[in-house]
Amino acid sequence: MIARDLSNSHLIKQIRKKPVAIIPVGSTEQHGPHLPVSTDSDIVSFIAEKVSEKTGFLLLPTIEYGVSFEHHPFFNLSVTSGTLQKYLIEICASLWKNKIRTIIILNGHHGNQKALKEVPSKVVRIHGIKPKILVYSYWHFMKQRFDHAGFVETSIMRAISRQVDMSKAEKGLVEDGLSKKELYRLGKTANKSFIAVTRNGVWGDPTQATAKDGRKILGKIIASIVKESQTCLTGESRKLHQ
Repeated sequence: MIARDLSNSHLIKQIRKKPVAIIPVGSTEQHGPHLPVSTDSDIVSFIAEKVSEKTGFLLLPTIEYGVSFEHHPFFNLSVTSGTLQKYLIEICASLWKNKIRTIIILNGHHGNQKALKEVPSKVVRIHGIKPKILVYSYWHFMKQRFDHAGFVETSIMRAISRQVDMSKAEKGLVEDGLSKKELYRLGKTANKSFIAVTRNGVWGDPTQATAKDGRKILGKIIASIVKESQTCLTGESRKLHQ
């Protein structure tokens, strides 16, 4: 249940029962000609809501702007890494004041990773508090290789959204036949200019994506995040952002 939909009394009861909050973080950026610019935010919001339903964790509203400058000159509404960090640091401090000591930052955009992984240590340094802050990117919980507007993201969006126009879906950069060295080089270039690498803003091939595939991928991701988060409350988690 989303926090803004709870009355004050119900919210207090939920915090007392399970003092864990989930903050979904997405982006607003181009996703090829066939997907909406809200794709990252839509996906991470859906996953976070399902995790919240299964665990009882407090679901906070999604942050829908991320670090997406690499998509220029294609459409992106971006904030700097420092701005995103400051926003999350203050939210974490505010949650602490409301007696919420465990926070899951669930990331939905690759370009956010560097900024997000520094948030836990900066919360300690700036505010002198020590909440347990877990930073997850949802694609670390699936077997498929991460893409951008390719088979994986398009399948997931077909499963959760009506804002997919498959008549406009077109193949982008396909990894088949590329060596690890070539992929590493292309990845570094894409971090600076995604369009220089993909041309049409698509990394992967979305043309065969189906809602059925999307539901399977989502099921695995959600189950794995639930398991991981529960493990973190009682033991030591694997490190996902090295």
